Amino acid sequence: MSRSGLSRRALIAGAAAAVVGWNTTTRSWAAAPGADVAELPSLDGTVTLQGEGLERFSTDFGHLVTCAPRAVLRPGSVRDVQRVVAFARRHRVPVAVNGQSGDAATHGAASLESHSNYGQANPRGGIAIDARGLNRIISIRPGEAVVETGATWAQLVDAGLPNGWVPPVLTDYLHLSVGGTLSVGGIGGAVQHHGLQTDTVRELQVVTGTGELVTASRGRNRELFEAVLAGGGQAGIIVRATLALVPAPARSTVFTLAYDDLDTYLADQQKVLADGRFDLQVGNVVRSADGQRWRYTAELVAYGPADRPVNRQALLAGLNPVAGETTVVEQSWHEYAFRVDAFAGYLREAGFWGLPKPWLSLFLPAATAGTFMREAAEQLTAADLGAGLLLFYPYTRAKVTTPLAVLPDAPTGWHFDLLAFPAPGADTPGMLARNRRLYERAVALGGKRYLIGAIPDMTDTDWQAHYGTLWEQAARAKRRFDPAGILTPGQNIHHD
Repeated sequence: MSRSGLSRRALIAGAAAAVVGWNTTTRSWAAAPGADVAELPSLDGTVTLQGEGLERFSTDFGHLVTCAPRAVLRPGSVRDVQRVVAFARRHRVPVAVNGQSGDAATHGAASLESHSNYGQANPRGGIAIDARGLNRIISIRPGEAVVETGATWAQLVDAGLPNGWVPPVLTDYLHLSVGGTLSVGGIGGAVQHHGLQTDTVRELQVVTGTGELVTASRGRNRELFEAVLAGGGQAGIIVRATLALVPAPARSTVFTLAYDDLDTYLADQQKVLADGRFDLQVGNVVRSADGQRWRYTAELVAYGPADRPVNRQALLAGLNPVAGETTVVEQSWHEYAFRVDAFAGYLREAGFWGLPKPWLSLFLPAATAGTFMREAAEQLTAADLGAGLLLFYPYTRAKVTTPLAVLPDAPTGWHFDLLAFPAPGADTPGMLARNRRLYERAVALGGKRYLIGAIPDMTDTDWQAHYGTLWEQAARAKRRFDPAGILTPGQNIHHD
């Protein structure tokens, strides 16, 4: 019996007949016991076998890859994750966790979808685990939070801010699951000071591919700790994380600087990076007002107390944007943190949110970032961007200490993040082919990919070149912690 008092069969929802287990001969769900039927374990949560539950997990935010899972687990406990993973291992059924995040409070359950972009969180016909079944904020205390994997960064901010504490690194869009971003890295405008979100993790609870629950940190079970952070879900499932928090700033002063010349933009952004004068540093590439060329925009943020303005003149000293086009906006820290919500609302209302989105996320060494940007700018059009945006800003390699967060071998790099929202009827296959060309060019210039984004036809050779000297470390962790190779097949990383 489960904790709720329901039998195993009653917990299997959405089937025409009660399902008791998995037929190991036909490799399908079975409605009656038999010699070839492996019975499902009793669970605290629910399993959905058909209907809307499966349909929602058939695709993701990119709407480029569609593949229905055989079942969806909505766990009622960590034990459910352990039991289902152990069951899946025995019967060689793929498993992947799906954050199903989004701004449900404002836009309803229909806004919930995986923010993987190219099928990364799809179990390829296996069992999808709905992380929203584990979405509690366990505790907030000075300097530290403990959260479950399905909690979003927005939830954490809303829980921590009233107590004066917030995460040091936030993604631009906060309605993403903690477990999801920790599985790929989690980059934001504070990377220059604090690294990735994975660099702020103190401890994890992980269910390995054998169904074992392991506590891991830098000082305890370190191999697993390093294998799951930015590991693409290959070695284990994060179910709980202990995260660093920092004192919450009161106010954000947001400077927006415009550039027509790429070299000047590169120089100013790297000057700001080197002296660390701003608390957040991002930038993007936009179309000029006449639509004829690309412009470069630096978005630089200085935190401060509510009762004392920042020294604007000192912060802008030595920078050379287009004269007369710098804007400065004062906002609360909370307003700036949630700045993307209004834009996301517009994209939903305008019909872009649910369309295919061929995103491309790359990292370039500083020495070749300008070359790559010029070549990309010649290929990209306003239609490629659609209603989206192209981020382009620098980071310091030394701030990123997560081993499997693969970055170019250079002290300074640039993040190129094409967050395209093309219009209806866009040439999606052509855009995917463009992504592949740009990826290959980035690699030739010493670049690496981020695990999100849509890059078609990734081969074993591509992945081995991507990981380089880290390949054996990743492969060893896969063999040890997921010996049946069932976890997160949608990444298409083959370690055997």
